[in-house]
Amino acid sequence: MPDQIVITEKTSQAKDVRAAVGSRYGDILPAEGHLFDLLEPEDVVPAWTRWSPILLRPEGLYGTRPAEGGNKAAKLKAIREALRTAKRVWLATDCDREGQLIGQEILEHYEYRGQVMRVLFTAQDSQTIRDAFGRAKPNAEYARLYAAAVARRQADQIYNLSLTRTATVILGRGARAVIGVGRVKTPTLAIVCKRELEIRNFVPVAYFEVVATAKVAAGQFQMRHAPQDRIVRRELAEAVAKAAQGFEGALAVRVEDKRQGPPKLHDLPSLQKLCGARFGWPATKTLEVAQELYDGQGKKIITYPRAEVRYLPESLINDVLRIVAGLRVGQSFSAMPVPEPPVIRKGANGTFHDRGLEGASHHAVIPNVNMVDDLREVWPRLSSDEKKLFDVIARAYLAAVMPDFRYRQTTVALDVHGFAFRAAGRQPIDPGWRAAFPDWQPAAEKDEEAQLLPALCNGETAQLENPVIEDKETRPPPRYNEGTLIEAMQNAWRFVDDEVLRERLKEAKGIGTPATRAEIIGGLKKQNFLIAQGKNIVPTEMGLSLFGILKQADPALVDPGVTAQLECLLDDVVVGKQEMVGAIDAVCDVAQRIIGKLKDGAVAGGHRLLGAAVGKEAGGRPPTPAMKRFVDSLARQKGIKPPPGYTKSGSVCRTFLDQNAPRKAGGQTAGKLGSKPASPAQLLFADKIAQEKGVVITDEAKAGSAAMSAWIESNLGTERGKRRRKPGHTQPKSTMPKWRGSKKGSGRRKPDAAAAPPTPAR
Repeated sequence: MPDQIVITEKTSQAKDVRAAVGSRYGDILPAEGHLFDLLEPEDVVPAWTRWSPILLRPEGLYGTRPAEGGNKAAKLKAIREALRTAKRVWLATDCDREGQLIGQEILEHYEYRGQVMRVLFTAQDSQTIRDAFGRAKPNAEYARLYAAAVARRQADQIYNLSLTRTATVILGRGARAVIGVGRVKTPTLAIVCKRELEIRNFVPVAYFEVVATAKVAAGQFQMRHAPQDRIVRRELAEAVAKAAQGFEGALAVRVEDKRQGPPKLHDLPSLQKLCGARFGWPATKTLEVAQELYDGQGKKIITYPRAEVRYLPESLINDVLRIVAGLRVGQSFSAMPVPEPPVIRKGANGTFHDRGLEGASHHAVIPNVNMVDDLREVWPRLSSDEKKLFDVIARAYLAAVMPDFRYRQTTVALDVHGFAFRAAGRQPIDPGWRAAFPDWQPAAEKDEEAQLLPALCNGETAQLENPVIEDKETRPPPRYNEGTLIEAMQNAWRFVDDEVLRERLKEAKGIGTPATRAEIIGGLKKQNFLIAQGKNIVPTEMGLSLFGILKQADPALVDPGVTAQLECLLDDVVVGKQEMVGAIDAVCDVAQRIIGKLKDGAVAGGHRLLGAAVGKEAGGRPPTPAMKRFVDSLARQKGIKPPPGYTKSGSVCRTFLDQNAPRKAGGQTAGKLGSKPASPAQLLFADKIAQEKGVVITDEAKAGSAAMSAWIESNLGTERGKRRRKPGHTQPKSTMPKWRGSKKGSGRRKPDAAAAPPTPAR
């Protein structure tokens, strides 16, 4: 038997390691993602089999047991047998926190006491792997990384299961499913629901701006009166236009030479946002394509894709010349004017920043230095999507070592009897890094700033002619797509009102992790809390109902800021600012406070009950014929396709109607189900149903008599169904929700949110 072994995270990784180092470091044994699950609460305390509103925190930590599914048992057996005789173990799992946990939890479970070396690599070509083995360090140096992973896993188990059981017992009376609460999943749902409610409640405001042509000696250009306090009365706009007609006055001209540095390199969230906007990719596809570029057979041309920061360590400055030379062999990059030597920017505003990597397991995504010389050979093997993504990554790297974009900014102001008219123009001096993106222009530069101004002198006279009043209207915030939702999760500080806390959370990494955010969103879709409509993500009525009830029960349940603070505490374990047990204590304290508040509300009778809203009937209740006719009518009028599944799902129908039905001046949906208004008797009956069931009468339902009939019929359907059932409380079908899902295929970690509906998620 060998006296040393290598443990990798998955089979494909084992093949790459074997190809790089052979059997020099012993047998190479792959795991399959996590080979151990945490024990369930009832495995630790038998009394916890019965669901009740308590904190499920055991003495010490939850123990582990072998995971099921896939080929996990056989792989675990092979590793267990090898550990009996091995004097040294080389952990060669992924370089992040989760990779540390996957490897080390095996050794902890079997109480292995031999020497353990940690091998970290951020690319999977043979040279990188050989170099990583050569500089391997004792695993003890990564104790904080392991402690952070354990803290996160234990805290999520306690928080998610405790609050899921509490919410189900207290708020879910009458429901036939578990109300899954997750430390990350629930605030993510809240982000989408809050935005949807903002849009639905948004009332557009008309306002006016005045544009006039300014004539000077060297030509003419457009000037605009657009005060910060908008003009909302047309007569005021007409007064401005009248004052501008034929006005002559001295221009205040300011000319500044400015420069702008390149954008930061990409991490996974920024790639997901860009690819979603540019290519229409869902976030999961961006990760899949990046993973193939990272470890695909015969590829391996980028570094580790699950990046969480956008900096590089200063040690990689030595690779710049080689990467640039390798990239410029390609036809797409050969004409880029990268200077010799390339521009090296250090610090927080630069590319190479060691302090910016503090607490991070890996750096920004860049081309793999050890494979750039082989790009000509690799390129034909790439799919069109892989070529697109590599192009994005390569251009970002080249831009990062190119000169600043330099331009001349001209701003012009004219005082017209107290009304300020302005114009701005931008003249490029040196494109610099923008040469890497020839077809790109920031949105801010596409309007007035894009106009070419004639030669102007400060104080010269201009005459205004042809003033025109432009009708404008305020717009609601846009709906999220997967990329912008992931960005919102990453920047959860924006949802915090306290200024001091906002500043602190800006340095945090948001809620969730780069590797799990896309799958958390996917899990919410599977649970029918979110649906995709085109490129956008919108909540279902069931999702909105759950959000409303949880928010009323305790706003902390759905507050992204609270979760972001907990993420900060968990991240502090990595850098030594927080002990593992202290971080778990902090999460448990928050969970205990929420449990107490939910119990107090139950005693006082102040909670709305979710009832059948999250039961099986909620997402599957069919729409009424009137609702389907309304959807068909709107789709024909607007020349769009009805949403998938609208003929079978009342929730899908309602969401489509809320988004597309025309609004009256008062914000109500214009009735297309019939011109006859809802009768007072209908409104009274509907109010009674709404009060009894704790639901909201939608604007679409109030639009007309037929729409109100449809709403009443759909909501009475649930009540009739209840009468047919036997009386008595029905326990949730799943009294032992599985916190962990089995890992199949590649063995990558799966977040809890991607599990079946009864499953609470991170």
